[in-house]
Amino acid sequence: MNSVDEILDFAIEREQAAADFYQDLAERASSAWMKDMLLSFSKEEMRHKGKLKSVKKGEKLLSSEQQVQDLKISDYLVDVEPAGDISLQDAMIVAMKREKAAYRLYSDLASKVDDPDVKDLFLGLAQEEAKHKLYFETQYDDQILRDN
Repeated sequence: MNSVDEILDFAIEREQAAADFYQDLAERASSAWMKDMLLSFSKEEMRHKGKLKSVKKGEKLLSSEQQVQDLKISDYLVDVEPAGDISLQDAMIVAMKREKAAYRLYSDLASKVDDPDVKDLFLGLAQEEAKHKLYFETQYDDQILRDN
């Protein structure tokens, strides 16, 4: 991955994968509360995808020829995927790990681009992913740890 367009394409794919992940978890959720929460996160990831697509379409100025070093993206992928029925605890653990990986990805992408608009976009997305992680951590503390 050497151009901003390639970076944006990757980020768009990751947001779609995150939305699909939360949608899939919601379909297997054991409670209405959990289903609603997961669907909300799926919609949020689609909103992120929309932001990235807007930048790619040129709604903000950026140079698609800008070179970016290889980021070894596989280092940021979460390799744990839940199977079958998933408990609230397992869903939250996987979600926290995914959000942490997304935060690290966007933080690192921001540090690798020179375009200030793209850098701001990635930093903003990193903060949104950090908020998601914090939400899951808080819910985990309230829903899981308080019961143990």
